Amino acid sequence: MEKKISIIGGDLRLVNLAKMLAEDGFEVAIYALEKAQELCSIKTIKNCHTLQEATQKSQAIISSIPLSQDGITITAPFSDTKVNLADLVPNLKGKKFIAGKLSESLKQDQTIESYDILDIEEYAILNAIATAEGAIQIAMEEFPKTLSGSRILVMGFGRIGKIVAKMLQGIGANVYCEARKKEDLAYIQAYGYTPIQLEDLAQNLPQFDIIINNIPVQILDKAKLDLLKKEVLIIDLASKPGGVDFEYAKAKQIKTIWALALPGKVAPISAAEYIKKTLYHIL
Repeated sequence: MEKKISIIGGDLRLVNLAKMLAEDGFEVAIYALEKAQELCSIKTIKNCHTLQEATQKSQAIISSIPLSQDGITITAPFSDTKVNLADLVPNLKGKKFIAGKLSESLKQDQTIESYDILDIEEYAILNAIATAEGAIQIAMEEFPKTLSGSRILVMGFGRIGKIVAKMLQGIGANVYCEARKKEDLAYIQAYGYTPIQLEDLAQNLPQFDIIINNIPVQILDKAKLDLLKKEVLIIDLASKPGGVDFEYAKAKQIKTIWALALPGKVAPISAAEYIKKTLYHIL
């Protein structure tokens, strides 16, 4: 394995990843991370002044998760530099490129060996742990009652849904899970949660204290929001466009939190470890 890697942009996860890679003996070239002052004192980490300099330093480049929020620039909260995707892509030719939520055009570019880390099952499962813990942290901070004894609906029974439901059950919540597939509904029942089919969702909505959504489709539209308790808390973990009519929820004064990229906010060191493990398998 070549012990050189470049990191372009990213949040606290990639700041911590840079430190971990340096500790493992890598030479790390960074760009659009100049505000991460703790990296400046590490001898094997080089803060590059241009995108070209950073990408030329190694054959493997890792960037933000997600790569971009607006489809134009990469996610780089530790920099004032705007790195355009149009400038980044030509510098990736012939290299391994690892980031999150890559565009289809980038995935299909035959001149780049690209890896969407969010599509790698190993990482996605580990990442779901931090996301689930973050959702529960938000619920504890924002809901004025204990989660124990509360009626909580988990919408979507994928990786995150499975883990957050298990954690909620462990602290005494009454857990309900919405799913479409018959096999998921059977598993929900087997695990001791209450299954709810999508077509039965509306009639069940008035009873819930908290709703945690994982479905990136607007299921909670105006009609369904009208059925909720006034005191309900909605935590939306789904990627854009989310699963809630946010404007209508705001107008109705329904407390709604769209919690994106939770691992980087609530558990950046653990999240960096997950990235490193997956990165080493790729390399």
